[in-house]
Amino acid sequence: MISFAAVIAGFLIDLAFGDPMRCPHIVVGMGKMIQLLEPRLRNIAKKTPKGESRAGLVLAILLPLSVLCASWGALYLCSLIHPLLRFVVESLLCWQCLALRSLKSASSKVHHALAEADLERARTLVGQIVGRDTAALDTAGVTRAAVETVAENTSDGVIAPLIYLFIGGAPLGILYKCINTLDSMVGYKNDRYLYFGRASARLDDAANFLPARFAGVMMVLCAFAVGLDGKNAWRIFRRDRLRHSSPNSAHTEAACAGALNIRLGGDSYYFGKLVHKPTIGDDGRPIQTEDILLANRLLFWTAAFSLILFALLKGALLWL
Repeated sequence: MISFAAVIAGFLIDLAFGDPMRCPHIVVGMGKMIQLLEPRLRNIAKKTPKGESRAGLVLAILLPLSVLCASWGALYLCSLIHPLLRFVVESLLCWQCLALRSLKSASSKVHHALAEADLERARTLVGQIVGRDTAALDTAGVTRAAVETVAENTSDGVIAPLIYLFIGGAPLGILYKCINTLDSMVGYKNDRYLYFGRASARLDDAANFLPARFAGVMMVLCAFAVGLDGKNAWRIFRRDRLRHSSPNSAHTEAACAGALNIRLGGDSYYFGKLVHKPTIGDDGRPIQTEDILLANRLLFWTAAFSLILFALLKGALLWL
């Protein structure tokens, strides 16, 4: 019951305040640990593809297990002192696993800059939340990048953490965030991380396999609920949800593209190199800056309906 209440509290805190910018953040800590461990593991590993793969596997096992044990141990000690202390600490940890308010706020800033015709500022702002090169993007390109990151991160920034939090409380939620952080830092298919980051990338694919599909379906249902094109969202979701190099990233992008009747994806530049990517959705109409706000509406209601559904299921299980 304490973990159940803490997840609800953490969600509400995130909704009210977003990421805790002025206090230590667990994801920042994980990032520093990755930066600390990577060179040490590389130094002791053989300079071969197999050696790098083994070093990356050690990282992909060691760090998630460490944060899982550390978070569980901290909460156990808190519960020995007082249940209320455990609730407070676990609520704060759950808060740091979620990114609803921050994702909405960051993308809304991009929309605001575009609404004021400040394209340079919009490029800078969207560059803070996407991985592609943004310096040469036009208004449509900036808008598309913002909509795509809102759609994709609806799953791994909100829905997936919620699923793991409701299943196993803050420790499991933190475990998921660690896996997700590993993938975002070392899970690249480039010369540096092709072998070292392979285990982290595959672990992230496994952790997001079911949440991504659930999030896509929930986004389709919410498209019906908020007056968007739910029928087209379902059609595009079924058709385009696997049109991505990742097995998980396109599910919510496809649902969002269909709901808004726009086309997402396509070729983009990363670190000065053109990367060819399939398109997602049909070009039913030109993309507009207001689509960022519509994507945020889908984000919010997908998160809200998922929270209610998870809370009802968890409550029913606890009652039994």
